[in-house]
Amino acid sequence: QGVSCDLFDGFWYATGINIGPVHENSLTCDEDAKFTSHLFALRHLKSLSFFNCFVLRGKPVSILQTQEWELLTESLESLEFRSNPGLAGEIPASFGGLKRLKSLVLIENGLTGTVPENIGNLTGLKRLNLAGNSFTGSGIPASFGGLKQLLILDISRNSLSGELPPSLGGLISLLKLDLSNNQLTGSIPEELGSLKQLTLLDLSNNRLSGALSKSIQGLSSLQELILSNNPSGGEITALQWRNLMNLTVLGLSNMSLTGSIPDAIAELEALRFLGLNDNKLTGTVPQKLESLPNITAIHIQGNNLTGELKFPELFYARLGRRFKAWGNLNLCFTSDAKQPTTSNAPIGVKQCTQNIIK
Repeated sequence: QGVSCDLFDGFWYATGINIGPVHENSLTCDEDAKFTSHLFALRHLKSLSFFNCFVLRGKPVSILQTQEWELLTESLESLEFRSNPGLAGEIPASFGGLKRLKSLVLIENGLTGTVPENIGNLTGLKRLNLAGNSFTGSGIPASFGGLKQLLILDISRNSLSGELPPSLGGLISLLKLDLSNNQLTGSIPEELGSLKQLTLLDLSNNRLSGALSKSIQGLSSLQELILSNNPSGGEITALQWRNLMNLTVLGLSNMSLTGSIPDAIAELEALRFLGLNDNKLTGTVPQKLESLPNITAIHIQGNNLTGELKFPELFYARLGRRFKAWGNLNLCFTSDAKQPTTSNAPIGVKQCTQNIIK
């Protein structure tokens, strides 16, 4: 139960262990769980997972409680600790010696300290997820640029500071990069433009500045671009939006962006969510936005947009409360209906008054 085995030289050995309620047949976790030498005697162990096992019933368990992780160097390919709030301490330096590791997942634990440089030695890694801990220190180690096979890098929801290292441009296989909800500063490195396979880039809720990096427009595979809640500033028209035709999610809210909404955004036919709210955008709202075939939400509230919203009533009916345009004092709407219903009018936007000349 919760254990996978395989044959080696005519004998059965444990190769995979799942502890905690992650699968129906997983091993249950002792209320006073701790690491023992028996675990590290399993020399053919390839996969080890702990889910909701170390909980805060008393004194936290340190992941450094044992120094025997190096005993699994020749076999371990996947190591996961998920949702263990009672697991504390820093990532052991010995993790950097698990040379066969392909997946290292440490999500929503009580881990602290800095992210070790020697994780960059794990050149076979395909997934590295350290989200939802309390890691601090000067950001992302430059050594991570050597992880050429990495597909997923997620260090979101921590307290990392410092600037993004240009070496991240070396992650040529990367599909998803999520560094959101940290305290990262500086600008987006131009080297990120080398990540031609990237489908998700989430740098939201940091302290990034330096306007929109033109390197982003080279990420032609990008499906989700989320940079919201950064004091970036700069012109929204600085990018060639036509180069990002695969975008489904575009989140650029609360970034102090200036300029008018580019008509080219209305050409992104895959777009489902457009978030441009709480910026300093001016000008009129492109009527072409109504032609986006997959759009389900448009947030443009809290800007300095002016003129008339000339979308048909069916457009407002389709999006409903997901069309947000309030907080633009000089913006009004016209309706193609003689008497537009309240439910199909954009919320918080006044109807345009018509000047009658006698």
